[in-house]
Amino acid sequence: MNAPAVAEQAMPPAELEAAMVEMGRRARAAARTLALMDGEVKTRALRAAAAALRAAAQDILEANARDVARARADGANEAFIDRLTLTPARVEGMAAGVELVADLPDPVGKVLESWSRPNGMTIDRVRTPLGVIGVIYESRPNVTADAAALCVRAGNAVILRGGSDSLASSGAIHRAFVSGLVSAGLPADVVQFVNVADRAAVGMMLAGLGGNVDVIVPRGGKGLVARVQSDARVPVFAHLEGIVHVFVDKAADLEMAKSVVLNAKMRRTGICGAAETLLVDRSVAATHLAPLVKMLLDAGCEVRGDGDVQKVDPRVKPAGDEDWDTEYLDAIISVKLVDGLDEAIDHIETHGSHHTDGIITADPQAALRFLSEVDSAIVVHNASTQFADGGEFGFGAEIGIATGRMHARGPVGAEQLTSFKYRIHGAGQTRA
Repeated sequence: MNAPAVAEQAMPPAELEAAMVEMGRRARAAARTLALMDGEVKTRALRAAAAALRAAAQDILEANARDVARARADGANEAFIDRLTLTPARVEGMAAGVELVADLPDPVGKVLESWSRPNGMTIDRVRTPLGVIGVIYESRPNVTADAAALCVRAGNAVILRGGSDSLASSGAIHRAFVSGLVSAGLPADVVQFVNVADRAAVGMMLAGLGGNVDVIVPRGGKGLVARVQSDARVPVFAHLEGIVHVFVDKAADLEMAKSVVLNAKMRRTGICGAAETLLVDRSVAATHLAPLVKMLLDAGCEVRGDGDVQKVDPRVKPAGDEDWDTEYLDAIISVKLVDGLDEAIDHIETHGSHHTDGIITADPQAALRFLSEVDSAIVVHNASTQFADGGEFGFGAEIGIATGRMHARGPVGAEQLTSFKYRIHGAGQTRA
């Protein structure tokens, strides 16, 4: 029996609360069923979900067109529209991503470690699902499929609450995805979708839906994530923002630096792995600074710099104190000269968000120090920071980038959506 739908139209508070708590109860029951399913069953179900997404592509695109038209009428900017928009290629990318997750090894039941005690007992540490995961996200409807696939792969039930701007798109994706799961024998309640714009639903999820939500994962802007971290009564995997740095060391090859910096900033400016601050070693300012700044400006990127940087090109705008602490998510970058590796690391520690930071250098010792001392979830040597993505890590997809230090850190893939338990095997031992 399917869970009762949470209606897209407004609901009286008491009715909404009852529907949300029931959703949590059904998710808990589905999670218990899914946790015991063989990995091959989940694999077949995910492949069926991918096929269902392809079959429903036209319905998904029509729903997305309604969301995009509404967003444009409401005056949304182009960066927002880009995150919201689906195309045939993006729908195919969603389906292909689900298939990549289906191809991942099933983490549930994997023995992580096994040892014996002097009394003859053996102890195994074994991966287990987390249980029920609540995912709260904003304007990226593709998160619906990514999050659902990763949760199913890891044996978890999931309750999805997409942004009000993408309700039609996310709802269409959810319907297709679940139809595939059900055709392969999984309960529909394994993946549920809160099809209501009322923000009270978010508060109910953060409260745990009667003790039925084990973890909350927010995927969105700083305001959403800050609210989740402040109000949640259950554990949260989250990052507030991606203030990402690239440091061009004195031993950096200029051509490599130009290629990496351009990609790190301009490949996609609206993602959390996009570079927001460029730091250049003062000792190579004469050879490296002007070419890097000119390249960014010529590519259509606004450059905001300190006094030294403003001297190299009249198009550079002055950087204020707030620029070093800003996640632009746009074609804007702040640029600063620093006195070597120590000052670069200090600047990142002071202004960074512990998300992703990179160094460009041919000096292995400088690289080792940077990778060891920069306390970010992802540290990169001689490569673009835009590789901060679960798919690029081989995780198939990601449910987000976690910048905390507990449990999951970095891209949260299927493996990170598991916990573990200890299995003890004895032969009648008793404790003295």
